[in-house]
Amino acid sequence: MDSIQFSDCAKACLVCSLACTTCASACLQEEKVEMMRECITRCLECSDICMLCAKAEQRESIFLADMCQICAKICDWCAEECIKHASEHCQQCAETCHQCAIECRRMAA
Repeated sequence: MDSIQFSDCAKACLVCSLACTTCASACLQEEKVEMMRECITRCLECSDICMLCAKAEQRESIFLADMCQICAKICDWCAEECIKHASEHCQQCAETCHQCAIECRRMAA
């Protein structure tokens, strides 16, 4: 059986989706969870769009370029919040979002 091939963008989106979900989950375990509300919100939003973008690429959606542009914008928005927090999961999420935004912009070009 042939193996399924994924582009760098699809891989980045999948990794970012999982990183954002992990970050949101970890933020829910923080002692002062109320202070993490915005981070959790952004991570969940980003996770969803990244997964949708990866799926759109695999099915060769005619809206892929538009979706990649939106995905990059939401990744930047998520990274902007995560970078504010010192926790390792937030720092890793911010970096993953940054890399995903780069790949999405390449795909949209």
